[in-house]
Amino acid sequence: MRVIAIDGPAGSGKTSVAQELAARLGLECLDTGAMYRAVTFAVLRAGGDPADSGFTAAVARTIDVRIDDERVLVDGVDATVEIRSLTVDRAVSAVAANAEVRAELVARQREWANRRDGGVVEGRDIGTVVFPQADLKIYLNADSSVRARRRARQSGALGHTADAGGVESVAADLTRRDTIDSTRSTGPLSVASDAVVIDTTDKTFDETIEQIMGLM
Repeated sequence: MRVIAIDGPAGSGKTSVAQELAARLGLECLDTGAMYRAVTFAVLRAGGDPADSGFTAAVARTIDVRIDDERVLVDGVDATVEIRSLTVDRAVSAVAANAEVRAELVARQREWANRRDGGVVEGRDIGTVVFPQADLKIYLNADSSVRARRRARQSGALGHTADAGGVESVAADLTRRDTIDSTRSTGPLSVASDAVVIDTTDKTFDETIEQIMGLM
């Protein structure tokens, strides 16, 4: 099984890089962050509180999530745009910190790769927890201000309107998420000891892809 693991904080370029690598390598790509967002969306849609660990874990165990390069279906509902909303953004870290949710989704992620004999998998704990024996581990990072601008542009492209304060508001949200994600007890955001760290702050998308392809 051939697995390429790509980790990093929000706005570091994980999703776009993973999709391009998968296309070049003839592999499928899994955005594990979308899975946690899907659970968050389902909890909110059911009127639940993402901080309610029992309810959220129950949703994670029963939810039907289907992800491809273009759409995210949650229990048959197209949630592609909604899972990237500011509402989900602000609630997803609480869901991702839930140990029962992580256990369920990690099992699904491994099953996904097993069925395909590998793939390009991106998230926050892929190289450290989900696939510690991955063939190649990449940790993408970038200056927080650059990540905030990227995320603000993404929100605008999806039709979401940022709060007053624009990029500054997005930057504050990213800082909050970085803190929660890196300090949670289960599957924290961290750099695997054998990962190659790539700072994308001053790199173009193509430069990042070429560097990773060179590592292959």
